[in-house]
Amino acid sequence: CGETGPGRLLEPAELVAALLEPFCQQPLANKRIVITAGPTREPLDPVRYLSNRSSGKMGYALAQAAHDLGAEVILISGPVALDAPNGVTRQSVNTATEMLTAVLAEIKSCDVFIGVAAVADYQVATIARDKIKKQSGEPLQLTLTETPDILHQVGHLSEHRPFTVGFAAETTNLMAHARDKLARKKADLIVANLVSQTHGFDADDNAVCLV
Repeated sequence: CGETGPGRLLEPAELVAALLEPFCQQPLANKRIVITAGPTREPLDPVRYLSNRSSGKMGYALAQAAHDLGAEVILISGPVALDAPNGVTRQSVNTATEMLTAVLAEIKSCDVFIGVAAVADYQVATIARDKIKKQSGEPLQLTLTETPDILHQVGHLSEHRPFTVGFAAETTNLMAHARDKLARKKADLIVANLVSQTHGFDADDNAVCLV
């Protein structure tokens, strides 16, 4: 196509990063970090799904930062419109179940797990085989069940448990919810952010509290 492939000039930011890398301090050298990012999509039928507003920007930024500090980074990502960070290994998934499977396959050999992904809390009990047709004037009822709790499973590992970091996006009672999540999930750290019109989902800026 002439746009991609061997011989194409890298973007200036990538060139600068590659040139600076040998001169940067790397306190995370020899560390392996698994990061989840983006949303998950839980199918309702062949064309629709349950999801959320996560863009993946925070998880991808953390993956790049961890790589820049010398870590080997495995990024397990839901569907996003972002390029894989330079030097980071990305695994793409769609559903919460797929994300859990990918995490558990990597978790025993990692030092740190950072669960940034906004994993959907619910999935439909039965995925419709065909497209659900609109019934004029009739309400649609869906039976939902909980998706796997990835952070909880990692935090409660009895063997090979990494340093575990979770995220909490809240609209009220930020610190109370964060402390409760820290205890329930048995995480080592919760990164809590109060979702607003300018901070939280699909934004270039964020403000967080570390619990």
